Amino acid sequence: MKTCKVCQKKLKGRSDKIFCSIGCKNHYHKHLRFITKKAAKQIDGYLKRNYKILIELLKQNKTQIKVYRNQLTQKGFRFKYHTHFHINSKNKMYHYVYDLAWMEFSDDEILIVRK
Repeated sequence: MKTCKVCQKKLKGRSDKIFCSIGCKNHYHKHLRFITKKAAKQIDGYLKRNYKILIELLKQNKTQIKVYRNQLTQKGFRFKYHTHFHINSKNKMYHYVYDLAWMEFSDDEILIVRK
């Protein structure tokens, strides 16, 4: 016999029933939204921090700059978090954080570009 996903009461009625009441159903979906929102908020924080670091290094009027990888690491840049990527005609991958991009130029150097 199937039980409720929230309170574990035995279910009566339809064979595809998941919750015993509207209250349990609402509790389940509210909790699911909370967990999703929490994860998205954390990732958005990482993206904003990465963007702030890139814009700080790029300065106001420049369109590109080379920096050392450890400069980014010391400022707390997280290479894992980016919004999207692009592979150019030379098979180099640009990792974007919104409208700014970074590319591994060599093992130690990173090229930051404003697109």
